[in-house]
Amino acid sequence: MTTHRELVAWSAAYCGRAAEAFGFEVDLSRVEWEVSTRAKRRAAAVKRPAVEDATVGTPRSWNGRVPTCTVSLTWAAFESFSRTEWTATLRHELVHVEQFQRFGTTDHGDRFERRASAVDAPVRVRRFADAAYVLSCTDCGQVVARRYRDCKLVRGHETYASSCCSAPLALDERT
Repeated sequence: MTTHRELVAWSAAYCGRAAEAFGFEVDLSRVEWEVSTRAKRRAAAVKRPAVEDATVGTPRSWNGRVPTCTVSLTWAAFESFSRTEWTATLRHELVHVEQFQRFGTTDHGDRFERRASAVDAPVRVRRFADAAYVLSCTDCGQVVARRYRDCKLVRGHETYASSCCSAPLALDERT
């Protein structure tokens, strides 16, 4: 695949096959698709409207009209993942879609973990990009945080202390 349109078409078609093969209870006609070239930490995401008082485990009545959600695919993740890893990522996102359509919200809790295991999907998808900034404890060297962009923590790292040793943070810029 060489274009965003091809990635969306292939991924949506795969999700249709996976929904049938793994028994996902999803209405894919209520899913929109997009590609992100900006994301650095997430391989994909389900963007959804906030539903008041929604709780995973409490089914919602949508009165016949499930809200639309959007599956956002990250181009850089697609390029760095094997086909097997990419399809597992898509199944991970299908678990989110299934939870949202059933409960009005989604999370990575126990229900998610059980469902992800049943469909051979990871609970956490691996990082595909290196952080631009790595902060570590100056006493024990433990990595405390990774940041992909300049932020308050990066700019003022010397004013923060590690949670492991309460020591100052060292900044390693990898840009």
